[in-house]
Amino acid sequence: MAQQAVEGWTATEQAIAERAFEQAHGRAIDQLIVTLRNRANALNSPESIWQFHDFLSIERHTIEGRFAFRLDGILFVFASLVKEGLLQLDELRGLDAEKLAKVAAMARF
Repeated sequence: MAQQAVEGWTATEQAIAERAFEQAHGRAIDQLIVTLRNRANALNSPESIWQFHDFLSIERHTIEGRFAFRLDGILFVFASLVKEGLLQLDELRGLDAEKLAKVAAMARF
């Protein structure tokens, strides 16, 4: 997943961002697995099977779109992940103080 250096981001910051992003992705997948198990246990009709399929298709599209790592706009993504409990601010420790402050501020909205 390594990218070329992006202006305003050190190599260390990029590594921290990638690691935090992957942790949040893993948590999102873990949550989805729990949800899918619960939904699978409730399958009881052909209609419920197709609803399960539709739900899974939507989740796949959402997760694949959301978890395509790009540094441009990543602070907004991090704020969203913090707000949803998929990422903790301390997992971003090592980023520039200004970047951390922006994520914290945006996560409050």
